Amino acid sequence: MIKKTRDSHPFNSALECGLRSLIILETAFPLEYDLQRLVFYDYLLVHSGDAEGPSSIHPATPHRSGEVLVKRKMLEQGLILMLSRGLIARTYDSTGIVYSATDMATSYLDCLQSRYVHRLKERSSWVISVFNEFDDEGLESYFYKNLDRWGGEFEKEAILKHGLL
Repeated sequence: MIKKTRDSHPFNSALECGLRSLIILETAFPLEYDLQRLVFYDYLLVHSGDAEGPSSIHPATPHRSGEVLVKRKMLEQGLILMLSRGLIARTYDSTGIVYSATDMATSYLDCLQSRYVHRLKERSSWVISVFNEFDDEGLESYFYKNLDRWGGEFEKEAILKHGLL
């Protein structure tokens, strides 16, 4: 009998968050992103319909805007996982820690043929093309203005209280 733990579920795990970050970074290569931008892009990747983009990959559940808060740690763990496999590089610049895809990222992602991964790649191209025009403050402002529409039950004040925006 296999005991199921939280880690045995692939959805919204470090592995899935790391894969989504890898797809974003590979799409944007050679650009580098900090953790906060990756958190925002991860949300937009799976909830693109919230931002008037292509249909969302994940369902429009109540309180989904709260993912911006709770996914940060999981996404960071996913980045560490991808770093340990040589698929993502971490560097330090004048703004802090930034991440980028390595030369191995494209070859690795080309091996993944699922419909889900294909949809993530499509949405990633959309996210990069639309939101790379935003500087950090503009992207933060965009999220702040729209969080109450995206699963409207979530209070913006909770995000400010936790200092994530």
